[in-house]
Amino acid sequence: MEYYCSYQERCHAEVVQKLYSLAAPQKLHDEIIVHLIHHNFLNEERFAKLFSISKFHQKKWGKNRISAELKQRQLSDYLVRIGLKEIPEEEYETTFHELAEKTWNSITEKNVLKKRKKFFDTLLRKGWESDWVYEKVKALEKNV
Repeated sequence: MEYYCSYQERCHAEVVQKLYSLAAPQKLHDEIIVHLIHHNFLNEERFAKLFSISKFHQKKWGKNRISAELKQRQLSDYLVRIGLKEIPEEEYETTFHELAEKTWNSITEKNVLKKRKKFFDTLLRKGWESDWVYEKVKALEKNV
């Protein structure tokens, strides 16, 4: 389990799931997790920070998607907030505008309503704030 946690950051839920898949005795789960925490192989705050900044940079996810994914991994609201604070606000806004313009230009749909729907769906699926998406689509439609 030390190796499992050392080559990639893990959260508690992932470690527990791995222990079940390895058919480790239930009574040893807590001991193993305590050992991993004590020897700094498992740290949920570090996981939340790294997960947030990585998904933002690599997959261009917005805060809504990152937050949902962290909650799905059973992290507390406190840890989710800490993770999201890792994303610089200025870089977040710049990335949104670049991604929105790239997405808008890549949609070849001629029907404006269908194009708008595809644009909304794409950015909302990536977890960007709906009010930002709405304002951006209005601005992009004015440029057309």
